Amino acid sequence: MKFVKLIMMIFVLSSFVFLVSAVAFDNTVEATQETETGHVAGETGHGDVHADSGSHGHGHINLGEVLPLWSCIPFACMLLSIALFPLLAPKFWHHHFGKVSAFWAVSLGLPFLIAYKGAAMYEILHIVLADYVPFIILLWALFTISGGILLRGTLRGTPVVNTVIILIGTVLASWMGTTGAAMLLIRPFLKANDYRKNRTFMVVFFIFLVANIGGSLTPLGDPPLFLGFLHGVSFFWTFKLMPHMLFTAILLLVIYFVLDSYYYKKEGLTSAPPEEGVKEPLKLEGTHNFLFLGGVIGSVLMSGMVDWGEVNTFGIHRAVQDWVRDGLLILMGILSLIATSRKLREDNEFTWFPIIEVAYLFIGIFITMVPCLLLLKAGVKGELGFLIAAVKEPVHYFWVTGILSSFLDNAPTYLTFFNTALGSFYPGMTEAQAVPLLMTENAIFLKAISAGAVFFGANTYIGNAPNFMVRSIAEEAGTPMPSFFGYMLKYSIVYLIPVYVVVTLIFF
Repeated sequence: MKFVKLIMMIFVLSSFVFLVSAVAFDNTVEATQETETGHVAGETGHGDVHADSGSHGHGHINLGEVLPLWSCIPFACMLLSIALFPLLAPKFWHHHFGKVSAFWAVSLGLPFLIAYKGAAMYEILHIVLADYVPFIILLWALFTISGGILLRGTLRGTPVVNTVIILIGTVLASWMGTTGAAMLLIRPFLKANDYRKNRTFMVVFFIFLVANIGGSLTPLGDPPLFLGFLHGVSFFWTFKLMPHMLFTAILLLVIYFVLDSYYYKKEGLTSAPPEEGVKEPLKLEGTHNFLFLGGVIGSVLMSGMVDWGEVNTFGIHRAVQDWVRDGLLILMGILSLIATSRKLREDNEFTWFPIIEVAYLFIGIFITMVPCLLLLKAGVKGELGFLIAAVKEPVHYFWVTGILSSFLDNAPTYLTFFNTALGSFYPGMTEAQAVPLLMTENAIFLKAISAGAVFFGANTYIGNAPNFMVRSIAEEAGTPMPSFFGYMLKYSIVYLIPVYVVVTLIFF
């Protein structure tokens, strides 16, 4: 009962937040309309009124400029639910995490719609259709296809073997995406170490390197870099992050090897690892699924290279090639299901629970973070303007982009500071003119934004798409994983933050 009362109080509070801010919104609308009327009356032959780019077709009001900082409360509560429920009420969470996610989505969505009506509806539909739907389709396709690739044979996770697997994943991540590399290797990695007692740190470092830092070198590696590619950053420019990525990856791999060697000896495994029955040679089954993985990579790359116009869906304009890409991804996943035997997936311990958990939780995350993203996009005109205005040096771009990317979607966070840099250095220029200059004259700023968005995604479970899924697959396979806060306190702050400090001192 106390819990029910608490969530009802928070729901009422969030409703009050939006209703109060709605007054400011309505006043601003009226003031804007009066100003426009005066301008139109005082002009002859120039009565066309063009909507502001931030209004998305809903008048001249940018919601990010009128939303209060309090509007981020439901998002904070969503994160706290993910952090605390598995610890305080694990059975409740396991059976009802979808309902909790829905509750926080409604606690944001309902008062948001009441307060801002059509403008709010647009923002919610936009994040669902343009961000969440392609996000979950890509994850589903990669999860389904990789679940049809099985490594049979005897593979035992010694410190050397484990380090090599993580190294291979780190290299692959830039070319098949962090999600693709993580989904491909996590099951063989877990299987190789199923005899080990201390496995948690292994999965955490796998998340650090394969699911995040490894995706630094190409636009295929991580969504923020792909977004930069769509906005004019050349495909191979991100290779300029090679020194940053190599330094960070090598340092973390060395730390991992030392930790793995320590626990290996602590477990009394200094001699040859135990064998279970007859040693079987390694072999891959379901290799036809690599064709479907290639189809996924090609589809993603195609969507960034062609322009087939736009289509209006419920008032949301999306590129035709994006819808085609999503359709192709679904097709690749279905073909994998048809072409791969059920027994192979069963032998691979494949279940749908991890993708269902991610789908349920991230719809709540995406919807509740709408106000946070709008406040960021508003720049200095929003209530986070003090933060945007303070970002001036490369070190600022690296850490502010990074910290926000740890908790928000790192793709729009990247774009926010990408545009901040363009506006700061090249005001009045078109994007086509400014981006080549940013890549050359002020490349260090773009490097800071790119590295911050990609590297810091490893700081939390929600920092990048595959993190939570890797955690879910690991737990399903019997590997205990730290809580949301435990992950940060025991691993991110202890290992990642000091490494990023050194990266800052050397590169920024």
